[in-house]
Amino acid sequence: VALAADVVAVGIDAEPDEPLPEGVLARVTGPEERDWVASASDLGVGHPDRLVFSAKESVYKAWYPRARRWLGFEDARVHVEPTTASFTVEILVDGPLSVVRGRYGSIDGVLLTAVEV
Repeated sequence: VALAADVVAVGIDAEPDEPLPEGVLARVTGPEERDWVASASDLGVGHPDRLVFSAKESVYKAWYPRARRWLGFEDARVHVEPTTASFTVEILVDGPLSVVRGRYGSIDGVLLTAVEV
């Protein structure tokens, strides 16, 4: 998808654009993210809870090959920018990445997120 000289890592996730199962949101988000999910609108996706989850999954897929260690859901904080269908993830632990930016969209009921570093 890119030249190794231009991109160090890529993370891609695809999820059903449906609500997360009961209890999952509390396990994968912090209070700020849950407040945002409760008030989010006009995102271009149906379910902001699934968007936050998917964004973190994309970041993990770019993180792990570089760090070779676990990145927990609590170790990353997602900020969504609906006007550009983009997001920024702050990594809250030391490692090879501290901020990761990505894009999102929903097509035919599938929510997609992707990051490149």
